[in-house]
Amino acid sequence: MTVFGGEHSVSIGTIRAFNEMFDDITVLHIDAHADLRESYEGSACNHACAVYEASQTTNLIQVGIRSMDIIEKTVMDEEKTYFAHEMAVDDSWMDSAIDQMTDNVFITFDLDAFDPSIMPSTGTPEPGGLLYYETLEFLKQVFEEKNVVGFDIVELCPNKTKNLQIS
Repeated sequence: MTVFGGEHSVSIGTIRAFNEMFDDITVLHIDAHADLRESYEGSACNHACAVYEASQTTNLIQVGIRSMDIIEKTVMDEEKTYFAHEMAVDDSWMDSAIDQMTDNVFITFDLDAFDPSIMPSTGTPEPGGLLYYETLEFLKQVFEEKNVVGFDIVELCPNKTKNLQIS
């Protein structure tokens, strides 16, 4: 099953459904932001809370993280969190992340995980993100080694483009 959403809060219900359908599921969260707040601006159904519930009820693996609130560090499992600045200098992160996954994997992919140089069209771009080929290699390996039961792709926020005229 594939879900294309706008705002990352759509993942909350999708993850709940997959967690009910599959025992011992891993949620692979690929994102620039930790999204581990229990609530944000008075709501637990918010993009800043997208994987809080998953952190409590599933095997949550986070990849590409480079921005968070201090309160999110108290919830985060740092042994299962792959920070972008560490990934850039450690080639073993892919195998390590996959080794921590259970057989059944649901992927939630926030497009701001990519570096803004290749994906500026997100609501909250963060510098220092993932690049295309490393991400493709990682996802290919996950799909080959695990049973990916579903995924979502969220946070596309198209920017207005200007017509370039070359004289």
